[in-house]
Amino acid sequence: MKEKRVALIGIGNIMFHDEGMGTYLVNYIKENYEEHPSLTVVEGGTLGFGLMTYYQEYDKIIVVGTGSKNDKVGTISSENAQEIISNESVTRKTANEVEITMMIEICSFHENMGDVQLLTMVPSDIIEVKNGMTSETLLHMPKFVEATLKELKSSGIELQKKKKTVSFEEIIHICANPKVSHYNDMSNLK
Repeated sequence: MKEKRVALIGIGNIMFHDEGMGTYLVNYIKENYEEHPSLTVVEGGTLGFGLMTYYQEYDKIIVVGTGSKNDKVGTISSENAQEIISNESVTRKTANEVEITMMIEICSFHENMGDVQLLTMVPSDIIEVKNGMTSETLLHMPKFVEATLKELKSSGIELQKKKKTVSFEEIIHICANPKVSHYNDMSNLK
């Protein structure tokens, strides 16, 4: 039996405060958990339609980022592709939500589309042009990581935590203040 290939994609623009939470989350997982042979972790940022090949080449695609549901900060939602397409009454308020919905609709016409699961968390601020995260949203990031790890586990991917870990604050600092040395070797924190 062929082993299932899973892609974990973090989306969001780190230039708009909490909008970058998906990017921060996947970097947190990369730095704090051992690699798994069936998992590809992708910092999708604002690639939008550039991510479409993952939808067609992987068996399962888990996308993490901000959600615009009218709920309290830290509320986590999970929708599969069918739910995303059928929720016509839901207004998608962020560019990422609109692009994901459009990609799923386009890919659904293609025979080879993997199972897509969208995990989102309601942010505090995605309007202000500022690198970093609000303290209110940052408080909820551990439960967003747990929801992501749970979704990975249900997809057959159980990640092992590394002995030495990196905090969200360190991950956010590196992403918000990029230097060539950080991207060449993020492990300089360890």
